[in-house]
Amino acid sequence: MSVEITTAFVEQYGSNIDLLSQQKNSRFQAFVRNESQTGESGFYEQVGATDVQEAVSRHDDTPRMDTPHARRKVGLRTFRWADLIDKADKVRMLIDPASTYAMSAVMAMNRKRDDILIAAALGTAYTGATGATAVTLPSAQKVVAGATGLTIAKLRDTKEILDAADVDPDMPRYFAVNAATLKDLLATTEITSSDYNVVKALVAGQVDTFMGFKFIQTQRLTLDANSDIQNFAWAQDGLLFVTGSDGTETRITERPDKNHSVQVWRQEVFGATRMEEAKIVEVASVA
Repeated sequence: MSVEITTAFVEQYGSNIDLLSQQKNSRFQAFVRNESQTGESGFYEQVGATDVQEAVSRHDDTPRMDTPHARRKVGLRTFRWADLIDKADKVRMLIDPASTYAMSAVMAMNRKRDDILIAAALGTAYTGATGATAVTLPSAQKVVAGATGLTIAKLRDTKEILDAADVDPDMPRYFAVNAATLKDLLATTEITSSDYNVVKALVAGQVDTFMGFKFIQTQRLTLDANSDIQNFAWAQDGLLFVTGSDGTETRITERPDKNHSVQVWRQEVFGATRMEEAKIVEVASVA
């Protein structure tokens, strides 16, 4: 049984169980492409750009444009969470904690969704007819740390990389940062007075958009090989999150093998991939 369950005994002042400070919802899933998938692996087709041919004479030959095709492979992964509530503990408690445990499980899953999306954005994607070709994020899609934190200049560089690749300007763009890198913007010497006011409001949580990016704050960003923070920007359809069509399940049942303690159990099946390197930009900043 969980050693923490005793903290909710009747000797506590509160009549409800308060969840400790933690990220409750997925910060990223609403801002990427979402699909439901049946089967362990799925393939998502991509069509590249073509050109046109000018007519040079009457009745000339019909041109043939070979439309480039590609595909990305997404594998589903299974994640589980469980904890036990002893029957004796339930007797001594003011309320049955089962529902709170279920909430805790869902929150843990939501955080895992973000971890999977962050890894998909910056890690290895798989392409080709069978999904066997590994593709990493190229250096052209990376803004180096340069011994500095997050600066206005890096934001400009990020925007330029996306614009230069003709990423659809109507597609929403997002920028993942943590509390430290967002605060870095206030200290940059390049910032103008108008920029400063916007960034100050951004840090204060009064606005969430700057330079065309909606900022998503998370404390789950990873570090690169140089121990720099891997902030990143993306166009919404540049990341794909897939959910197993029949893999999500929650159960609250008795465990006869555990003296009929109540087990709260949660399972979810999901996965993610980077759909196109041109739509992701890694922006490193010193930790």
